[in-house]
Amino acid sequence: MKDRLYELFVNRVPGIRDRYRKSRETKAARWKSLLLLLGLNLQYYVFFRRSLAYPERSPMYEEKRLYSSGSESSLSQREAPEAFAARLASFDVISFDVFDTLLFRPFSHPTDLFYLMGMALSYPDFRQIRIDAEKQARKEKKNYANTFEVSLSDIWEIMERETGIPQKYGMQVEEEWEQRCCFANPYMLQVVHALLRRGKVVIATSDMYLPAAFIQTLLSRCGYRSLAGCFVSCEFGTSKGDGRLYEVLRRSFGQTKTYVHVGDHPEADYQQAMRHHMQAILYANVHHMGNLYRPMDLSAIVGSVYRGIINTHIHNGLRTYSREYEYGFIYGGLFVTGYCQFIHQYVQAHSIEKILFLSRDGFVLLQAYRQMYPKETTRTTYAHWSRLAAIKLCADDYRAEYFRRFLTHKVDQKYTIQQIIKSMELDHLLDTLCQTVKVEPDTELTYKNVGTIQKYLMNHWGDIQHLYQEQVEAGKVYYFQLLKGCHRAVAVDIGWAGSGAILLDHAVNRLWLLDCPITGILAGTNSCYSPEIDASEPFLFAGKLVSYLYSQGVNRDLWKYHDPAQGHNLYWELLLGAPEGSLKGFYWDQSGNCQCRFKENVPNPEQIHEIHRGILDFVKQFLAVEDRFGCDIPIPGRDAYAPMVSVCSRKNKSFREGLEGLLDETHIA
Repeated sequence: MKDRLYELFVNRVPGIRDRYRKSRETKAARWKSLLLLLGLNLQYYVFFRRSLAYPERSPMYEEKRLYSSGSESSLSQREAPEAFAARLASFDVISFDVFDTLLFRPFSHPTDLFYLMGMALSYPDFRQIRIDAEKQARKEKKNYANTFEVSLSDIWEIMERETGIPQKYGMQVEEEWEQRCCFANPYMLQVVHALLRRGKVVIATSDMYLPAAFIQTLLSRCGYRSLAGCFVSCEFGTSKGDGRLYEVLRRSFGQTKTYVHVGDHPEADYQQAMRHHMQAILYANVHHMGNLYRPMDLSAIVGSVYRGIINTHIHNGLRTYSREYEYGFIYGGLFVTGYCQFIHQYVQAHSIEKILFLSRDGFVLLQAYRQMYPKETTRTTYAHWSRLAAIKLCADDYRAEYFRRFLTHKVDQKYTIQQIIKSMELDHLLDTLCQTVKVEPDTELTYKNVGTIQKYLMNHWGDIQHLYQEQVEAGKVYYFQLLKGCHRAVAVDIGWAGSGAILLDHAVNRLWLLDCPITGILAGTNSCYSPEIDASEPFLFAGKLVSYLYSQGVNRDLWKYHDPAQGHNLYWELLLGAPEGSLKGFYWDQSGNCQCRFKENVPNPEQIHEIHRGILDFVKQFLAVEDRFGCDIPIPGRDAYAPMVSVCSRKNKSFREGLEGLLDETHIA
């Protein structure tokens, strides 16, 4: 009977099971957990709260409410380091907390360092075992020494017993990873240096299991040299948390001196310091500030590193960034880094000789790729191309695509016939077309007249071919120079149908006979909401197109989520688009040389450069983390998409309103 009730009320709905088990794991009173279970079942079955079907930790699409009243970094704006140091200098002794104040780790939670130790030690579930061992060590220490303060040696005594890993070796590995991962808080580094220049007594105070000598080594390696002391809880059997560690340092330097302590924990670093005759200044924990807005729906290690990079950069207090910079750094950086990894892996696996980063979306991708893989600079190039130029060049062989792009997609979209004909560069046909189909130039293109207009153009197809011949020949000269001596290339674009790469391959190999097969590498494909839902499937199936973020066959949940009608394409393209106008076509100049002509430049080039600066700064910091780890950090496409789920969420309309002025549908062609 008990098992049947458990199956009915707990196991039947995954979200209810997850919430109930979480309550039991916190060791809440049994009656409280049962009351919670009853309430959850009532909400699900009686009040139809269907969101309870999904576990809290694994929502289908995690949508955080983003800060929209300004830049996120403005939430952590602080006085300049010199000004803060001047305030602190009025005290005789200045104490700083160590971890999350003087030092950062590139993780959103400190225990995530244990993932990497598990990797180094080849030990399954090492992180949880290490967490449990520390809890057990504190429990045992309390029983025989009446203190919860333990050393690394105490923890690894239990770890050796539980895992078989030798204590000395395990401690060595842990210290090595701490040294690899820790880096200076750039704000506090300037503060401490300013204080030391003034000749002030600066000390470090930490509730930690690592020995003081090792922490001093960490601090010194990160630029904090000449500190007057390091007080660590495990060496005194008392802590900042109980307040008595502050008494230890006051006895060490003299009770009559004035003291101030700076740290990130509201109780241990602020309240307890104040209670023990010290002034205290709270330094907001960067992860507490940032994780409110960070996605958790990423793979464990990549997600933690991503959040760690974002939080420690945006919330350290050293600078306030523009919203555009943050859009690039926070929401575009992980995607661009992962996409460049994907491109590199494909290039290496298929012996690609040339990487064409297609305009305009390849603009910042090219810069990021060269930053990540500088040895491959000579095989990369920025290639001018656009759907508009491609459709004209390949019109004779892709007539259906030609008319779909120029006519079908613009039906009932408030475009006049004059605008349509001008975009096709067929101005000389306008008057006769209007006379033949009996419409005015300012008549809007509708489903009623589109058929007769297309029929007229088909009847004059020879004229259209002749008109585009100049562009065909000029385009050949341009791509002959780019692909000279190359016999295998890729064309990199953001997406979505992949027609840019497909048409380029056709032009290069069938129109111009340059003998260089081109594969299209896309960030994402058409989604289930696209008008031509499966237009590119034959090319994906054949390997002529490959996709990083999603397709029908990869990350299918994203294929079902991504909705162009909701503006998703535009917000992704905003991350990458160049400040220049899109390509209109290839022409001859007065000297007979190939000339690229463009639409007008985008109206906000400075903001676009800010977005790109944010992206490239993220790439730089990600590379620095990989260098510390001594290994690559592969970014799956599903992880790369996760930050943008919140951006595209309906609950973040106010956040997107600050970016709408930068969206540029004019150049999406």
